[in-house]
Parts: sequence; C-alpha cells; structure tokens
Amino acid sequence: MAFEEYRQTNIITSDGECSLMISKKKKIALINNINKNAPAIKAEEHNRKKNYIIDVSEHADFLSALGICDKQGRIYDKKQPKYRQINRFVELLLDIYPSLPKQGQLTVCDLCCGKSYLTFAIYYFLTKLKGRQIQMFGVDLKADVVEYCTNVARDLGCEGLSFICADISAFKSERAPDLVVSLHACDTATDVVLSYAIKNRAKVVMSTPCCHHEMNRTMKCSSLSFIERHSILKQKLCDAATDALRALRLESEGYEVEVMELIDPEETPKNVMIRAVKSERIRPGKTQAALEEYNRACNLLGVSPTLDKLLRDGQPS
Repeated sequence: MAFEEYRQTNIITSDGECSLMISKKKKIALINNINKNAPAIKAEEHNRKKNYIIDVSEHADFLSALGICDKQGRIYDKKQPKYRQINRFVELLLDIYPSLPKQGQLTVCDLCCGKSYLTFAIYYFLTKLKGRQIQMFGVDLKADVVEYCTNVARDLGCEGLSFICADISAFKSERAPDLVVSLHACDTATDVVLSYAIKNRAKVVMSTPCCHHEMNRTMKCSSLSFIERHSILKQKLCDAATDALRALRLESEGYEVEVMELIDPEETPKNVMIRAVKSERIRPGKTQAALEEYNRACNLLGVSPTLDKLLRDGQPS
C-alpha cells in the first residue's frame, strides 16, 4: 500500500494523544491533545551498562596505576579488552569462591604474572570486596616487570602482596597455596603451574594456557595423519588435546575440572580456562579411572606430556 493512501495517524504518549488527518481534498488537520507542560522524560538507552565486579568507579586507583583507565575513571579504548578480561576472570573466581577456606588467611599464587593486571584484580576482589586477609605472590622472570609491580603495590598500600623475580619452577611458598592462577603461561609453563598446584594440594586452580607447542612437535599417531598433513588443523587438534589431557590429569589427582571460555575469541584466540577445584572426598575409583583414560589417550597420541613428567619427578615443593 502506498504511503499516500493513509488518511490518519495517531500518536499516543503518556501525556496525551495527537492525531494527524488528511481529507480527500488533501487538507491537513492536526488535533493535539498532548500536555505541553508535562516534564520531559529522558529516553532510556537500548544498550544496558554492564555491571562489572571490578567497577572502575570504585577501583579507579589501581586500574589507573596500571594504565587501564585515567584518574577520572575512564577506561582507555585500547585497554577495554583487558578490562573485560580481568573482570571475566574474577567472575569465574566468584563462582568457585565458596570452595576456598571460609576463615583465616588465604595464600594466593599468580605464576607468570607479567604486568600483573590479574594479580591486582584478584587482590582487590579478595581484600576489598570479600574482606579477606591474604598473602599473595606474583612470580615472573622479568626483573623490570617485577620492580614495576612492586612499586605499584607499595604506592597503593597493598599489604600482603609481594612480587618475586624467579623461575616459577623454582618458586616455593611457606604455606601451601589455597588458590593458584596463571594467565597465558606459555607452552609447558602452564604444566609447571599445574604441577605446582597439584603437588602443593591447592584448593583451587585457574589457568588459561597459551602457545601449545609441545604436542605439535612430539605427537605420533598414524590414525590422525589425515589431520596432521594440514598444519593449521594439526595445531588446533594439539591445542584441544593438550588441554583435554591436562584436565584428565587433574581429575586423576582428585580435582573437579571444568574447561570453559574465558573471553570472546574475537579478542584473543587464547581464551580457554582450565578451572579445577580439589574434591573434599577423594574417590579412588574415579581418580584411577581418569588416570587410566589419560594413559590410553597418551598412548594413542604417542606423547609424554611435561605435566606427567613433573608429577612423577618429585615431592611437593
């Protein structure tokens, strides 16, 4: 139907009605019964504001110190993905927070902490939002990064937060960790993180792996040659298989394990989170079944993962 065929339009508002009519002779009549003195109402936005756990309006001090936002609390455009990433990590921590000890001081280790965006976010979540007393360690090999983070922690008055320049394979804490985290620990560094957590019986482990090179170099499985001949498909297979084996190995040590998406894959392809919670009651039958499945999978793929070697090599560090 053409627009010209319409003869009347009614506009209905909360403050009255308005009618626009057109006669057969094209004469226009307007009847306006809308209250002109009614107060203006601000139109609501269609895009709802995301409620973040680490709200920039409340925690702008540490976010500003780390260069994520300015002093007025405006997130820099280039840091929006990082802001969303640390909030997502904290959301996943909130889900399993009840699995941590209910009372007393918590011991937290962030291994391969880098510039420690995540370290400070977890510290603020536990101390400011949950009111917990914690002893937290950020460990990294880069001396300049550790010095920078130490200065930020001192300036912010973060009691109980220490940064250590060391190889994570040599790191030791006085108390067994309650929570072990890592964000994008490269290749077998993730295995070092997981072995440290397992050996020290950490209550909760949260790790996002990165750069899966080991299996790509060592896998020998003739049954999968049709995938191996395509390098991009082989890499995707190795990425998934490596983390699946890590999850099984954690299960064999008495952990309940979830593998999930950390952040939108458009922001980073390294978006897999391995989250493990130590079971309160270990069921030998279940852990043995997981270990047997793990060994069968390793035999099928022809691999000897670093995580398994680390767990066989010694006692808790």
